[in-house]
Amino acid sequence: MGLSTDEVVARLEAMRSGDLPTHGGRTLAYVYDSGLADADALGRRALAMFASANGLDPTAFPSLLQMEQELVGFAGRLLDAPDGYVGTATSGGTESILLAVQTARDARPDVERPRMVLPTTAHAAFHKAAHYFGVEAVLVPVDPVTFRADADAMAAAIDDRTVLVVASAPSYAHGVVDPVGAIAGTAAAAGARCHVDACIGGWVLPYLQRAGAELPAWTFEVEGVTSISVDLHKYAYTPKGVSLLLHRTAALRRPQFFAAADWPGYTMLNSTTQSTKSGGPLAAAWAVVTHLGDDGYATLAAQVGDGIRALLAGLAAIPQLTVVAAPESTLVALRVDESCDVFTICDEMQSRGWFVQPQMAFGGEPPTMHLTLSAATAPLVPEFLAALADSVAAAVAAGPVRVAPELVAAAGAIDPATLDEAAFDGLLQVAGLAGADGELTLPERFAPVNALLDVAPPRLREALLVAFLDRLSRPRPTTSP
Repeated sequence: MGLSTDEVVARLEAMRSGDLPTHGGRTLAYVYDSGLADADALGRRALAMFASANGLDPTAFPSLLQMEQELVGFAGRLLDAPDGYVGTATSGGTESILLAVQTARDARPDVERPRMVLPTTAHAAFHKAAHYFGVEAVLVPVDPVTFRADADAMAAAIDDRTVLVVASAPSYAHGVVDPVGAIAGTAAAAGARCHVDACIGGWVLPYLQRAGAELPAWTFEVEGVTSISVDLHKYAYTPKGVSLLLHRTAALRRPQFFAAADWPGYTMLNSTTQSTKSGGPLAAAWAVVTHLGDDGYATLAAQVGDGIRALLAGLAAIPQLTVVAAPESTLVALRVDESCDVFTICDEMQSRGWFVQPQMAFGGEPPTMHLTLSAATAPLVPEFLAALADSVAAAVAAGPVRVAPELVAAAGAIDPATLDEAAFDGLLQVAGLAGADGELTLPERFAPVNALLDVAPPRLREALLVAFLDRLSRPRPTTSP
């Protein structure tokens, strides 16, 4: 016999106790918190109401189709969509990006080896799409001062195999908006599509602009922008996971659809990569968006804007920290001076009850600390700054984490393609992610692990983390009956 309801709930609560908090404003990555308990409760209620509804067939569940199109309508108003635009709900930003790339590829069957042109700051989901769909990613370095995409360099990278050109609004790593107008113009002139990844900014930038923020044009207002992705589980503050992919016209979207009738079952017809999909997240998103409305989001965005300004003012008083690029959204990247290191500061912040995200070195730039501010965090900025100042002081006292030069040299010489399972086990031990018996061990402090991963070439880092994930996700004994 299975466990009782109370026992199951107790088990769930015990397992959840080790997770990062999703509410309270102290987790500055992965989650987005409005701070509004009633909106959260409403989202959870709608999630439960439609959890068993199936988005596979809109004729069987027309309620989901209605909710999807009302959300697309709301997004269209935010994103200056023209008459005739269309949109689709997906499971998240990565799926929206995958579909944008797949659609661009399938719209050009005449191109045998399609390519897409990306700034190096484009989200890694585009690399995933390149891997899945066989579209070559042509990476173009960004401006080394502003970290915005270099429109001229991207234009020079476009050729007759280019099916898609990408811009970010904003880029995740640095929080800046690319020059979408120039990028889209050159894409259109070359007959290529232009996708704007506004997954993180699409539901907040329009409200910041209404409040006076000066940004380059980035929506469908820009001629040449053919599609935009925007996540609702970010700054629409809805439960995970819902995103929208909007296309300027229905004709542009049509290659996104998939149908298969050549088998004895039902004719498969999908608008996304998923077939069966729970209606719960979509209903939760619809409920929260309908509840908060335009005025509610304007208030939340103003709160975040005030928080960003207070954060930037406070950071000026911590001399070891520098803002990497003037943020144009709700994201801030920080670098540190030589007296300490980012990874130790992140550990110190976690010990004080705050989660901030380390970002590895890239393209000659040192590692950085990433902060995502949401509405619930904004009122806590003074408390956050105090914890950050204490964490920096502790990191300075400890000194920077140093990786032995011989380890740096060894890491640079390793070809991950030549390593077998035993070698990966040994490397995981060296990295501090496994014990001598090969069992995974998550350290209490990640600074030494992150410092070693930071000096590893990207391919080795990827291979190590894949090996770690593989071992982490293997079956384990259960304590359930």
